[in-house]
Amino acid sequence: MATDKAAYSGFDKQFIAGEWREGGSAKEAPDIDPYTGQTLTTIRLASRDDVDQAYAAAIEAQREWGEAAPARRAGVIAEAGRILAERQDEIVDWLIHESGSARFKAGFEAGLVAGAAPLQAAMPYRAHGLIKPSDVPATENRVLRQALGVITVISPWNFPFILSMRSVMPALALGNSVVLKPASDTPVTGGLLVAKVLEEAGLPKGLLSVVVGSGGEVGDYLVEHEAPRLISFTGSSEVGQHVGAVAVGGRRLKRISLELGGNAPFVVLDDADVEQAAVAAVFGRFLHQGQICMSTNRIIVDASIHDQFVEAFVEHARGLKYGDPADPEVLVGPIINKSQLDGLVAKIAQTRAEGGVQLLGGEPQGQVLPPHVFTEVTQSMVLAREETFGPLAPIIRAADEADALAMANDTEYGLSSAVFSGDIERAVQFGARIEAGMTHVNDQTVGDEAHVMFGGEKNSGLGRFNDEWVIEEFTRTHWLAVNRGPVGYPV
Repeated sequence: MATDKAAYSGFDKQFIAGEWREGGSAKEAPDIDPYTGQTLTTIRLASRDDVDQAYAAAIEAQREWGEAAPARRAGVIAEAGRILAERQDEIVDWLIHESGSARFKAGFEAGLVAGAAPLQAAMPYRAHGLIKPSDVPATENRVLRQALGVITVISPWNFPFILSMRSVMPALALGNSVVLKPASDTPVTGGLLVAKVLEEAGLPKGLLSVVVGSGGEVGDYLVEHEAPRLISFTGSSEVGQHVGAVAVGGRRLKRISLELGGNAPFVVLDDADVEQAAVAAVFGRFLHQGQICMSTNRIIVDASIHDQFVEAFVEHARGLKYGDPADPEVLVGPIINKSQLDGLVAKIAQTRAEGGVQLLGGEPQGQVLPPHVFTEVTQSMVLAREETFGPLAPIIRAADEADALAMANDTEYGLSSAVFSGDIERAVQFGARIEAGMTHVNDQTVGDEAHVMFGGEKNSGLGRFNDEWVIEEFTRTHWLAVNRGPVGYPV
C-alpha cells in the first residue's frame, strides 16, 4: 500500500496542545481500510482530560494569534497551501485507503483543499470593519471585526479532508484557535493529517488540537465545554440537531454552524436533453457510492420522457465499474463500514416490499455494493423520504412541472438540488422555487467552489461556508462608539 511509503505515516498519536502523544482513554480504536479490511493504524482514544488540555492551550494561544499581523496569519495558511499542493499524491492515497474514496473522488477532494488555500490565506486582509455616522455630536461609530476565540470543528467521514479543512483553515486565518474532532472512521484524513500539514507550515503550538475520541466519551463534552465560542458541525441532521441543543443549552450560549443531511432532488423537465440528464444523474448519484450530503438522492422525471430517461439511466449505470477504489477506472468503491452496509441492504429489501421495481442491482461484494436502480418509486417510500448514503437510485414519475416542483420540495431537507431543461430561463425560474440552499441548472447536484457560498435550508443546516460567508460566520462584530467632545447630558 502506498501509504506505507508516504511521509505521513505512523499516525498513532493524538495531537493535543501542539504535542503528539497518546490519548488518555483506556480504549484503543483501529483505523480500518473499508475495502481491504487492513488496519492502517491503531490510536489510543482521547479522554475528557485531553479535551480540557486542548481547550486550555487553545485559549492561551489564541490571545496572541488574534492580535497577530495579517501577514503572519496569511503566511502560515499560504505555506500550508504550498504543502498541500506538493503532497497531493500522498493525501489522495490516504483518502483512498481510509475513506474508501475512488481515485477520481480522492483527487477531486485533495485538489479542492489545495485550491482553496490561496483564498483562505487572503482572509486576514478581508476581515475588515466599518465606520458609521452618529447623531451624537463629536462621536464616531466604529464597527470592529474580531476573531471569535476558540472554535470547535466536528467533521464527518465522507469527505473528511475538505470538510475539516474548510472550517479549520478559515478559522485560523481569521485569528481563532481550533479544537478538531474527526469522525471515528477517518481520524487521519479528517484530523491528524490536517494537524501534520499545519504543524509543518509553522502554526504556533496550541492553536490546533485534534481530539480523536468516541462520541460517548468526548463528543458532548467538546460541545458543552465553556471554552468554544462556535461549534462548526458537519454530519447527519439527527446528530446536528443534538449538537445544536447541547450548544445552546449549557451555561454559556454558543454560536452554531451546521451543515447537515440532504435529500437532493434532480428534476428532469419535459424539454430536457434526456441523454445529458441521464449521464449527469448517474454521476451525481453514484459518485463516492452515494455517500455525499449533496448526492442526487431523488430523480424526478416528467412522465412524457420518463421511460426514455429510465432506459438511458440504467444503460449508463450498468456500465459503471465498482470495486477497488485504487483502480483509476472504478467510480463506486466500498461502503465506509458494515453498519452502513447493513442499513442499505435493509433499505433495498424495504423498497422492494413497498412496490419499487428493481432494474439494476447485485449482492454486496465485501463492503462494495453494486449500483442499484429502482423505478415506480413514490414520495411515501423509504428511498424518497430519507437521505440514502449509498448507491441506490430511485426514479420518480412526475405528472407535469407543477407536480415535479411539489415533489422536489416535499422533504424536510434543503441542501442541494438540480433541474434539467432545454430552456435555461425556464430552468432558472424553476430552480429559484426549490426550497434549497443550492440549485444547479443542467448539471448534477454535487458541487463546491471555494469562492461561492455553501449551505442549506430547513433541516439541512444553519449558516454558510466559503469566502465572505465564512468570514461572517467565524468572526464577531464589536461596536466602538468614540466621543471626541462633551455630549451635554441633561443632568
